[in-house]
Amino acid sequence: MQNLPRWMRDEIHRVTRKERRDAALLLLSGAVDSYGNDAFPAARRKLMEAKQLSPRSSTIRELLGLSCYRCRIWDEALAELRAYRRLTGDTVHMSVEMDCLRALERDRDVEVTWGRFVELGGDRPTEAEARVVYASYLLDRGRAAEAWEIAGPDRLHADAQPYERRCWFVAARAALALGEVDPAAQLTEAIRRADPDMPGLEDLLRQVEEAGPARS
Repeated sequence: MQNLPRWMRDEIHRVTRKERRDAALLLLSGAVDSYGNDAFPAARRKLMEAKQLSPRSSTIRELLGLSCYRCRIWDEALAELRAYRRLTGDTVHMSVEMDCLRALERDRDVEVTWGRFVELGGDRPTEAEARVVYASYLLDRGRAAEAWEIAGPDRLHADAQPYERRCWFVAARAALALGEVDPAAQLTEAIRRADPDMPGLEDLLRQVEEAGPARS
């Protein structure tokens, strides 16, 4: 249990019945190790046991939701991450909620969740991830102009954070879908300079090249 930070241990003590605390902490500790080693099914199994012991632990519900997401068990992931949001009021995983809803083909609920996120807000990385997921959903539905409105940047800058570059990536896809080669090429080149190993970049570069030369 030494791998658990103090705030995590304190939460378990605060919300768990005394006779269940040690068992819950032991399961959570093992789950954290499994999750850190990308053993997501094992993490999920341990966390489901831990949840029975401490259902009001936001830490357990959060990690269980993320483990289910990694296992592509979309409905469970959605339920647990919504439980985490109810317990904490934190919007940090609403992008993952929308991604689960996309996978479940619950389009109306994607729209509702995006609207709710717009109302609640989040910090800059959280907002960027929500924009990435929602704009990707719009692209999947052939709504490229709306996707550009969501993900398109105001400006490009060399010291952009990774979450900003993820938005650029989706914006470049939207620009290509709209036949706007120049913006797509500019965005793709900015990503290449900042993060040449970004997943999917090679394919995006190929699509830009196939779309034709950008105007100088």
